[in-house]
Order: sequence, then C-alpha cells, then structure tokens
Amino acid sequence: MKLATYQYQAETFVGVVSEDLHSVTPFKLSQAQAQLGALSIIDLMSEGQSLPAKGQAVALKDVCLLAPIPRPRRNIFCVGKNYLDHVKEIKDSKLGEAQGVMANLPKHPVVFSKVPESVIGPRMGIDSHPQATQEMDYEAELAIIISKKGKAISKADAMKYIWGYTIVNDISARDVQAKHVQFHLGKSFDTFCPMGPWLVSADELDSSKAAIKCWVNDELRQDATTELLIFDIPTIIEAVSKGMTLYPGDVIATGTPSGVGMGFKPPRFLKKGDTVKIQIDGIGTLENPVI
Repeated sequence: MKLATYQYQAETFVGVVSEDLHSVTPFKLSQAQAQLGALSIIDLMSEGQSLPAKGQAVALKDVCLLAPIPRPRRNIFCVGKNYLDHVKEIKDSKLGEAQGVMANLPKHPVVFSKVPESVIGPRMGIDSHPQATQEMDYEAELAIIISKKGKAISKADAMKYIWGYTIVNDISARDVQAKHVQFHLGKSFDTFCPMGPWLVSADELDSSKAAIKCWVNDELRQDATTELLIFDIPTIIEAVSKGMTLYPGDVIATGTPSGVGMGFKPPRFLKKGDTVKIQIDGIGTLENPVI
C-alpha cells in the first residue's frame, strides 16, 4: 500500500495510490484527521481498528502532494555516518576537521534529530537561507516509519515495528554544523526535511537492498544501495529504542551514501535555482527546487 497526503480542491486528503500510480483513492476522514496525514491511518492500524471507508478516486496528476506526514508529532530521528564512503568523504572535509575525533568511523549508530517544522512535501521549495548559511548540502536517505509503540526492541523483533518507508532529503547547513559541532541546528532550518512522495508499506519494499540515487540539476551525485549501510535497520531500531519509547508514526532516517556536496573538492553546495531529485526503487521520486 502506498499512502499519500494531498490537497485537492482546497481540501486535504489521505488516500491509497493505485499500483499504476495514475490515481489516488481517499479515505473518508474529517479535515482534522486528514491534516495529520498518514499518521491518522497508522494510528488506526496500530490500535487494530478498521480502516475508514473510501471515497471516489481522482487522477494523481490533478492533486498536489504534501509530505505524507506533514507535521510529525516529534522530531525526526536521523542516523549520521552510516555509509563507509560517506564517512571518508566527510572526514577529509572542513566539516571533518571541525568534528575532530567525532569524524572517525563510528562504533555505534550516531543519532541526531530534525524538528518537525522542517518537513516539506514534494516540489515545495527548499529555502536557501542566505542570511544563515553559505554551505547548504543535500543527503538522500531511506526513512523508516514506525508502526506501533515499543521500547527496548531487539534486532530480532525490529522489523515487526516498521509500518513502511519513505524518502527524506536531510538538507544540511554545513557551516552551521561545523560551527556548533552538534548537528541539530544545522539540520533543522525551515524546509530542511523534504519528505515523500508517499509512504510505502513494509511488504512492498526489501529495505535491505534498496537502490538510492540523487541528482542535482540532472547530474547524478549519489548512487548506492542500503546493502552498504554500516548499521542495518534492525540495529538502528534496537539502538534508538533501547532507553526510549518509539511510537506509531515516528520517522527514522537511516543515513546518506557518499556523493554529497561537501565531499567534492572544492565542495559543491546547493544554490538558488538548483533542483534536487532523489529516487529510491520501490518508493518513487522526491524532487524539490532550491529557492
């Protein structure tokens, strides 16, 4: 199942995207429920309730896709330094110099967060924030959506807690990141978390070998698969949940492969007028302009 959140005729809907990607069929939800996006459906499923009745399908080309979870209930969890080649490219950069020993190959998952207000949907503009950063970067990532409440989840049970997946672009202000060392400020600017185009349920994607690609202005910059993750998805869930309860709808971004702008010599940061397109096989494409 592909769950999309979208606007149609000035109202917000949550619906199921057809297999051919030509149409979307809305659930009959109140506007208050629809404003929560796919969270409203994930909550019902986590409680074992029946899904709402459906309305009339509409053409996907006629709707405006929003982020599938337009405003997560709490911060998006993000894993840093989770592809070996990306660790190497950052270690050799100015950011690596600022981080010192923190730039080394991690022995445990490195987890930070982005605020919910940073989330935007497909084709929405990424604010270049020229007053705050001169080093804005892109990071293509597979994101996990948690299906049910859980704490101290073992690796053996971790996959049972996944509702599905989506794409996240972990936009980063590298100069702010280097200045503060901690990642939070440089990762949480408004519009710094493009998400979408929809959620894909776990049964539709083999997340252990999903291909991830990212283009900037039609130039392929990132090209990898999740087979290259240093810490796999069950390990990530076990680490994040060890002392913290996870809830339905929580979002965990699993890290980015090499090819980010900071990794080039000289660096190739995003600028106004650029377009970033991310594709993950089995999910779809997330594209956003820089404004």
